[in-house]
Amino acid sequence: MAMILRKGSLTMTHLLFPLLTPVIEHPAGIRQVYFAGALHPVPELAYQVDFPRLELVLDGVQIMNWEDEHGNVQTTRMQAGDVLFVPAKGWNSPQWQQPVRTLSFLFGKQQLGFSLLNWDGEQFSSSEKGNVGRRGPRTGAFMLQALNELAWHRQDQPTAKFLVKGLLSHALDLFSSSVQTVSRSQALFAAIRQYIEEHYREPLTRDSVAKAFYISPNYLSHLFQKSGGVGLNEYLNYVRLEQAKNLLKGYDMKVREVAHACGFIDSNYFCRQFRKSTERSPSEYRRQYRSQFENA
Repeated sequence: MAMILRKGSLTMTHLLFPLLTPVIEHPAGIRQVYFAGALHPVPELAYQVDFPRLELVLDGVQIMNWEDEHGNVQTTRMQAGDVLFVPAKGWNSPQWQQPVRTLSFLFGKQQLGFSLLNWDGEQFSSSEKGNVGRRGPRTGAFMLQALNELAWHRQDQPTAKFLVKGLLSHALDLFSSSVQTVSRSQALFAAIRQYIEEHYREPLTRDSVAKAFYISPNYLSHLFQKSGGVGLNEYLNYVRLEQAKNLLKGYDMKVREVAHACGFIDSNYFCRQFRKSTERSPSEYRRQYRSQFENA
């Protein structure tokens, strides 16, 4: 069975789009907004710049230290959806311990910069950086000023979350305008496909994938049919079976072990799907491949 997907122009979508869209659009996209201060000299090895910043946790957990508006050092376990607003000359000190993915924005006078970091628990496994020119000094400035004032009224979380989402939307608009963007549904479809390709070993379901992107299961199914011309389960099986082929070719694993390594709980179901896709059993596929390789 050949898998054909209608990709369109997905490569032209800025990488921030699938990261920020769920945060901005979902009511619970921002979990908590914290506020750093700038009263005392910065501690050794802490981060400090002359411009305001937003520090957002996308996935995982990060222990973060900062100085609050009263000059007291705070240590907080930040989780996915938590944001730290750091004013100009304020400081923060992240602890890189547990796996975590973070996104930082620096609001300079002329430039808006971002830094995307992925810490796997031992080292930075990936990172992305970028910057774009701001559209005038006042665009976004009033929201930053309002966040500065909210540091003294941090219990007003609804207003803080609204302002943070506004700044994230502003940032996304600036970066997206620098590329030829595609429709929101295409960008979301691309992000979900990437998620499946990274998590296929896990017991994924329609409900669990939909929950990860803050969308309904019915919309998820509709999205795959409309944007990909294929069902979600069909695509998930395709990804798993392609990985199974690689394992059968390169390793002397038992068929049951291959099935479980690729996310199939039932090895009999795996064998049925494999034969449906290749018209051969996993064992026959391995023998034929090795026979062709030895005779080449």
